[in-house]
Amino acid sequence: MHAEGLLVRGGELKIKEMEVQCFLFVLLGSTLFVDKSRDRLRPAINLFLKDHRRLADYAWGAGALAYLYRQLGVATRAGSKGLCGCLTLLQAWIYEYFPLFRPSQLPQSPDAPRASSWISPRLPGGDEARQRLVRYRQLLDELSADDVTWTPYGRDGHTDIPRSLYTGPIRFSDIAEGYDPSRCLRQFGYRQIIPAAMTVPHDHYRPASGSSYIVFWDPWVNQLWNNVAARRLELDFASRPCEQPSEIVEEYVDWFLTRSHPRITHPTDEEPQPRPLLVHQVSYDFLLLFQI
Repeated sequence: MHAEGLLVRGGELKIKEMEVQCFLFVLLGSTLFVDKSRDRLRPAINLFLKDHRRLADYAWGAGALAYLYRQLGVATRAGSKGLCGCLTLLQAWIYEYFPLFRPSQLPQSPDAPRASSWISPRLPGGDEARQRLVRYRQLLDELSADDVTWTPYGRDGHTDIPRSLYTGPIRFSDIAEGYDPSRCLRQFGYRQIIPAAMTVPHDHYRPASGSSYIVFWDPWVNQLWNNVAARRLELDFASRPCEQPSEIVEEYVDWFLTRSHPRITHPTDEEPQPRPLLVHQVSYDFLLLFQI
């Protein structure tokens, strides 16, 4: 951008610094922390960009994940339409763990971002998109343990990223969402157990519209992220390595079914249909699954 002639407060901010800040505004507002305003940014983003020297000190990955978790919660409200957050992260996660929905993939060097290897097909519309949506829902309802890639990053990825075993709320600005690796032990190569109770919010307000979705946490949870050593899940203490990738304790399924929705489509009295075949190329209309 051309910043010549702009008035700079106190003469302290140089033109190059302004250009960097504008670039970061676009990057964060259109990639990591996307909302439905199109051309507006959350004011909180500006707080993190005041001092460029501290940019590397922030946990951008955890912040983007917390923001995405919140947007997924908002999207479950009956009056919500669409989905915000870092959908590139969500789409890449789907491709990594669920081979049935993977598009074609390009060969890539180990240093390149993993998400950039996927070739996204053209987005269809109209009746074709609706038919695919129905087919995807049926595929999800009929997924088996063998249809999941449980350790796409290897069995020891947590040794390279120790914070992946952190247990507690993750935050972005005023948004905090729970994070508990004990609920997905199989992605670390360990047998899934019945997890302990999560740290829960003090209160919440989740209206049907989703426009005033608010979660209240006690102030002490803000300190948990700074004490990773004490909040780290000890895998060998919690469970044991899997002999089979999808291994679980015997009681886990009964526990899970009482706390989750095992099916997306509403059960009917019709005869079960044979499992549909999905072509290798899929499209972004998979995200319509969250527009219910």
